[in-house]
Amino acid sequence: MSFPTPHWTPAQLAERSGLTVSTLHFYEREGLIVSTRTTGNQRRYPRDTVRRLAFVHAAAHVGVPLADIRAALAELPAGRTPTAADWERLSERWRAELDTRIATLTRLRDDLGGCIRCGCLSLERCALFNPGDEYGGRHPGKNTLTGTRAG
Repeated sequence: MSFPTPHWTPAQLAERSGLTVSTLHFYEREGLIVSTRTTGNQRRYPRDTVRRLAFVHAAAHVGVPLADIRAALAELPAGRTPTAADWERLSERWRAELDTRIATLTRLRDDLGGCIRCGCLSLERCALFNPGDEYGGRHPGKNTLTGTRAG
């Protein structure tokens, strides 16, 4: 399939990007990519959309939420395609968030063994649901897993 025009059909963009047409439509609804419409109301994507999709896919692959990706793309002047410099700047911002998530997941993984031993029979000792006996400090009496008082 050749791509001689400056705008691609959804099928052409899907072939070039490796994504499905439904994914392209989803990303468009989410405000991550844009299309124009022909007189017959068919979508056409600028050819540089494939670079924008690579940016979106890379960010999503490392766990950046779509809302954060959308906000980052909105910072670019006139909705231009992200450059390597844009990726470098934004990935530094996201690195701190990823480090925090990694630390949280590591702590959860390490606390999981204690949770299995506890069996959640004692909320006073549960490292996952009640670290440091947080519930005990809130109010006396029996507590539930959600932290509300059970009668």
